[in-house]
Amino acid sequence: MSGAGQPAAYVRNENLDLLRGWQKSAYAEYFLVARRDFLLVATPGAGKTAWALTVAARLLALREVAAVTVVTPTEHLKYQWARAAAGFGIAIDPSYRNAQGRAGADFQGVAVTYAQVAAHPALHRQRTENRRTLVIFDEVHHAGDALSWGDAIREAFEPARRRLALTGTPFRTDANPIPFVTYVPEADGVQRSASDFVYGYGPALADGVVRPVIFLAYSGEMHWRTRAGDEVIATLGTPMTKDQVAQAWRTALDPAGEWIQRVLEAADRRLTEVRRAMPDAAGLVIAGDHETARAYAAVLRRVSGSRPVVVLSDDPAASRKISAFAGSGDRWMVAVRMVSEGVDVPRLAVGVYATSVSTPLFFAQAIGRFVRARRRGETASVFLPSVPVLLGFAAELETERDHVLRIAGRDPEGELAEALRSRDTPDFEVEGRSFEALAASATFDRVLYDGGEFAAPAGAGSLEEEDYLGLPGLLEPEQVAVLLRKRQSQQLTARSAATAAARAGDRGAEPPAGAGVAGHSPAAATVSREGLAALRKELNGLVSAWSQRTGQPHGVIHAELRNACGGPAIPQASAGQIRARIAMIRQWAVARRLSASPPAARAAPRLAGRGGRGGRAGRGGLGDRGRRAGRNGRGDRVGGGDCVGGGAEERAGAEVAAVGGDPLHPRVEGGQGQHQVELVGGDVRLQLGEGR
Repeated sequence: MSGAGQPAAYVRNENLDLLRGWQKSAYAEYFLVARRDFLLVATPGAGKTAWALTVAARLLALREVAAVTVVTPTEHLKYQWARAAAGFGIAIDPSYRNAQGRAGADFQGVAVTYAQVAAHPALHRQRTENRRTLVIFDEVHHAGDALSWGDAIREAFEPARRRLALTGTPFRTDANPIPFVTYVPEADGVQRSASDFVYGYGPALADGVVRPVIFLAYSGEMHWRTRAGDEVIATLGTPMTKDQVAQAWRTALDPAGEWIQRVLEAADRRLTEVRRAMPDAAGLVIAGDHETARAYAAVLRRVSGSRPVVVLSDDPAASRKISAFAGSGDRWMVAVRMVSEGVDVPRLAVGVYATSVSTPLFFAQAIGRFVRARRRGETASVFLPSVPVLLGFAAELETERDHVLRIAGRDPEGELAEALRSRDTPDFEVEGRSFEALAASATFDRVLYDGGEFAAPAGAGSLEEEDYLGLPGLLEPEQVAVLLRKRQSQQLTARSAATAAARAGDRGAEPPAGAGVAGHSPAAATVSREGLAALRKELNGLVSAWSQRTGQPHGVIHAELRNACGGPAIPQASAGQIRARIAMIRQWAVARRLSASPPAARAAPRLAGRGGRGGRAGRGGLGDRGRRAGRNGRGDRVGGGDCVGGGAEERAGAEVAAVGGDPLHPRVEGGQGQHQVELVGGDVRLQLGEGR
């Protein structure tokens, strides 16, 4: 083969001077040894397309191949590849249809989708056999989405003279082999894909090829009703069951709730700051379905004062809209989740992950829309819910994984095809309307960058939040880390000072002389991130033990501790507040018997019967929005505070006592019988022990 076996240094190609360093190395690797198949793994935004077209142009010039076929996952990407190929002097037809048979004589190749090939593999095999063909598989992991697709791709392009496989995201783990990818057996019995060249996010960040990504996570209190009619309130990010996490997550994404509106407001403020250094910077909201995409667009129009571009999967003008947005100065685009891989808009610098998709492959693809650097110093900011699985993905952004073939069993990461498919209705309707979102508040939780966590949790709209939203839009990766650490240290110092001053005021005493602004010594003015994490871990462990002992959900126990001790949710609580809750739950645990109480303390807690939905309660009633309580008999929710709002109410005339001397399982006796109840907000306990 002419030139194919020579080192790249001896192959003249005018396009080489335009390549980045890693692209030149990959080009040299490709032509070092003649090979039919080549797998390139490069992080999104690194320039896989330019590399592949440089190789294609050289192979055409050498007459090693006479035609090029590009296979893409979406229709939009076909046109994107055709435009890029034109810059290399290669005419690609993106409008080719299976019904045509032969491609037009004016083109050197065609662009087709994986689904298009699967629909008629024999046709594409005949085209490949008729001419010496180079086949470029864009995002080749899609060839393994289904076994039938893999078989069709193999049948259609087995006769190809050369094949280039490209991917920019971690391979998933499943049982569907990707055609034309080499697998190497390992000691544990699995087969792992072998890449010919890898250029990950870490090296790309160090080279300035991609932007550093700053993740801003938001928590908050979620309130929803289950299919059984129970109302649940929980804090996003606290320990919950898998189903509760999913329901809290979808409650946060409810367009009518406060959470998504606060997050979109914060994202727009961040975009304004970024545009000071990048005047054409834009934002993208990745929505889960068509209905919420339109609703989010309405919120953004109200927040930003301009109409966002909405791209829906069933819109025939979707590709044109994306291209027009890429070259415009518009601030925002809202797209359903299935187009995340097809959006190539280098000016995207701010994102909102507003979908409940939780596969690592989709997350990596989505974040890849924001990392394309045009010049050094550009940063990307992505807003997301404070959900453990997403925070884990964000922390592992630099992890590189190969495709692992499992012998049997379902894909543990879920089907990407399901994640990418069009959604015309909200997720909870697709899943059988298993819950109803009632309310969702938002609090700024933390910042994640380069595997580390920063920030002191604060309320949405607070000065602490503004400190991070106002980070400069142009920063080197090292500068990002330094600035984040500085902001965190300043906030923790200020917060400790304010807490100490408040405590001194409560005691009616002045801070000790020489103790500093907060009345603390400098050594006690701040709490390290590790120390705060250890306190949270200790509290969560105690809550888990209490849950096993009482049967109460974790979220309810956390809510009781908040009502008893005061302060915000655990992600926003200070070290002192967490210590107070630890002391409180230990008091509950060591109490062996309820103390005797005066007659006034025996007044029964108010019970909201099932005849209607209990209204909002005062302190110690149903919490703020109706916390769950155990249900046995007629009464199903306990109030026990100052007042309980509308709905069916009854005063049972019951007497509260510990059954069998066990203070962990109090019952309401008398009236309609015995009712297992939960101690909401600690007020029932206080009535029994303190005569309130």
